[in-house]
Amino acid sequence: MSSYIGIQKSSIRVSVIVPVFNPRQSFRDLIASLDRQSLRPDQFEILLCDDGSDEATQQRLVRIAEDRPHVRILNLPHSGWPGTPRNAGVDAAQGTYVQFVDQDDYLFDTALEALCDYADANGSDVVVGREVGVGRPLPTRIWRRDVPNAKVGADPLLEMLTPHKLFRTAFLRGNGIRFPDGRVRLEDHLYVMQAYFKASTISILASTPCYAWVKQPGSASSSRIDPESYYPHLEAVLDIVERNTDPGALRDRLLRHWLRGKVLKRLAGKRMLRYPAEYRDRLLDTVTPLVERRFGPGVDRGLAFPGRIRVALLRAGLRDDLVRFAEFESALDCTASITEAQWSRGGGLHLDLEVRVTRDDRDALVFDPESGRLSSLPLESANELPPDALVAGKELGNDSIEVFLAGERPDDDRRLTTAKLDHRGRAKIAIDPLRVFGGKSGALHLTAKVRKAGWTFEVPVTADASTLGSAGSSPFLAGSPVALGTVEGGGVELRRSSGGRVRDLAGRTARKVRAARRG
Repeated sequence: MSSYIGIQKSSIRVSVIVPVFNPRQSFRDLIASLDRQSLRPDQFEILLCDDGSDEATQQRLVRIAEDRPHVRILNLPHSGWPGTPRNAGVDAAQGTYVQFVDQDDYLFDTALEALCDYADANGSDVVVGREVGVGRPLPTRIWRRDVPNAKVGADPLLEMLTPHKLFRTAFLRGNGIRFPDGRVRLEDHLYVMQAYFKASTISILASTPCYAWVKQPGSASSSRIDPESYYPHLEAVLDIVERNTDPGALRDRLLRHWLRGKVLKRLAGKRMLRYPAEYRDRLLDTVTPLVERRFGPGVDRGLAFPGRIRVALLRAGLRDDLVRFAEFESALDCTASITEAQWSRGGGLHLDLEVRVTRDDRDALVFDPESGRLSSLPLESANELPPDALVAGKELGNDSIEVFLAGERPDDDRRLTTAKLDHRGRAKIAIDPLRVFGGKSGALHLTAKVRKAGWTFEVPVTADASTLGSAGSSPFLAGSPVALGTVEGGGVELRRSSGGRVRDLAGRTARKVRAARRG
């Protein structure tokens, strides 16, 4: 064990708990990110909880700890899963809070300070710090705003059930919240849901990037599940929900998260089609009775339109049509293109967008104008489904496009706006370069999340060069010059020139004068 000197227990704000087992070279990124933390080294400790790694790793950990007195190594017998090392870390932690970090991920430079400050300010038992996906998409709704006192069922807490959170140490110990020992799938869901139900205050810190969740090849989350062993673990999570809720709308809303994400998502589109026939039968043999046993009609009713179709086919035992539905979904092609671009005198970039969802170059989502029934779906047993299974109620009025700017680094990504799509699939948005770029220069790509009849598509925003060229040069009130351009594949890029601080200042000043005159 490494030496541990110079730190008084009362001064340690947070213990960073890292389960370690023969880490890759990316482990260097994690250690480097901990070295860069804005908290002083005497304000936090790092617990490297070694799950029986090989001798080379043990020596590597010793070298890391040699010149870092705030690092401790916990040498543990091999358990084969991160739960037991995390428990050992909580048992040994001297910080007011603990923050779990996986060995292939890393923290942003101000993460620990921001998380501790936010927890102190709000009396939080749990803080869900903003996670940024590196090589993986992550949910976005949970990160739209800070929520000092978030509520299970009312706020989108279930979107992020990873253990990469800040927890009050005394809260975990006092409530006996522990990870299951050994190889248990969904152990993070078990742990976090216990904490959510026991916590007095759960806080969402969305405004500060905290945790970089890095996609690694061969991770447990990317492998194909074994249905017979996986779904009993899911039922253990459902048991926690049912023990802590009464029958009714809240319970149905919570259970819907796992029906959608852990059952129906595995039966969708290209994922379903990749399964060998033998595996698909095993999966359906397992989940069909599970759905009947654990999810009632109230859970089904709150699903988006594609999910309602899928669960209806599953409940009816129409396996061939489940495959046909997956084929239909996998062939859907969504585009979001700019049809007109122009600058306003006030410095805003105004874009007209058009969304199309096609299949074989034809409109794919065709609905009967009177009944709202999806008429373009190639199912042989459609008449065997409940009458409303193919009727897209509220979804037809909720079509929208959410526009983002994506940069080279994960923390460059930002959400711009959400706009409703009209019945022709068109929308108008405005972009303020002074606000978006925040005084910085560089290039950002436009991307979009499209919601159409309950389906969700993540696509680049595209345009032809002539459409972008017609917008002309950015005006004075836009600050530093901004150019619209296309990249390979027709994607759209906003390029902002460097060295324009004076022009930014002049633009902001002119805007204030303009606003004062109008007022």
